This record gives sequence, structure tokens and C-alpha cells, in this order.
Amino acid sequence: QVQLVESGGGLVQPGGSLRLSCAASGLAFSGYDMGWYRRIPGTQRELVATITSDDTTIYTDSVKGRFTISRDNGKNTVYLQMNSLKPEDTAVYYCKASWRQVGYWGRGTQVTVSS
Repeated sequence: QVQLVESGGGLVQPGGSLRLSCAASGLAFSGYDMGWYRRIPGTQRELVATITSDDTTIYTDSVKGRFTISRDNGKNTVYLQMNSLKPEDTAVYYCKASWRQVGYWGRGTQVTVSS
């Protein structure tokens, strides 16, 4: 059974940092493309960043230069380092594992940026 478990969310002040983690089990992690998505209340889930199985990264424009996605295949974990956080980054952040037409989602972790 595939499981993706996100952690590291919380409340942070504007300008602060958080590091999200997504631990995967039940799949051949190194062969999967991994991604972070977020859902702001009242909107659709949107792509934040992805990292392919060969470590190619893509970021949405609003987080370029502030967020960094990385992966540790030895630990079956993908990370999202978030710096210079803004109130508009407030959302539930989800991890996704993708391989061809197959995709798995985690349950999400809440990130709130507020003073």
C-alpha cells in the first residue's frame, strides 16, 4: 500500500521559513517524479514545485528564488524548503508521487503565514 505522509507545516511569521517533508512508502521512490502542490481556501490545487527522478526541478513563478525542492532517495523523502514566506503562501500543502499515468497523493499539511 502506497503512503505519502507530509510533515513540517505550522504557523510562521511573514519572512520566516519552514521545511516540509514527505515520507513515502510502498513504492519504488527513486523512479517517481515528486511534487508539492497547494490549495488556498476557495481555489483549486496548484503546482508549487516538482523534481523528476533525474533531479530536474520546476517551480511556479510565485515561489522561484524562495522555495527549494529536493529529494533523498535513500530516505524515500522529498523536501520543500520555504524561505521568505508571505501571507499569500498560506495553504494546505500536498505531496504527490507520479510515474507515467499513476499518481498518489498525501493528505496534506497546513502552512499558515501570519503575524
